[in-house]
Amino acid sequence: QVQLVESGGGEVQAGGSLTLSCAASKTIWEINDMGWYRRTLGKQRELVATMTSTFSAVYGDSVKGRFSISRDNDKNTVTLRMNDLKPEDTGVYSCHARIVRTYEADEYWGQGTQVTVSS
Repeated sequence: QVQLVESGGGEVQAGGSLTLSCAASKTIWEINDMGWYRRTLGKQRELVATMTSTFSAVYGDSVKGRFSISRDNDKNTVTLRMNDLKPEDTGVYSCHARIVRTYEADEYWGQGTQVTVSS
């Protein structure tokens, strides 16, 4: 079991920046993918950004060029830096971790943190 605790959500004006952090309850060296998904108004949950254990990053199309993900395996954390925020970025951001095992994958989710971008 892995517990994920998010921090850093809040409210910001359009064009501003926020940084989200996700701390895992155990070492993330064994976590294959770790990152962020979000649920925005009227949309299904979508990928924001994730980073593999080899530090390869994948971003959702709507955040490319604006958001940046980093991963610190020594501190068991993943950080999402969000720049040039837009009102459509408003939503609940959830930390996600995936551990790939021999025949299956275990997935874990944080509680979510609210991000509100005002125009």
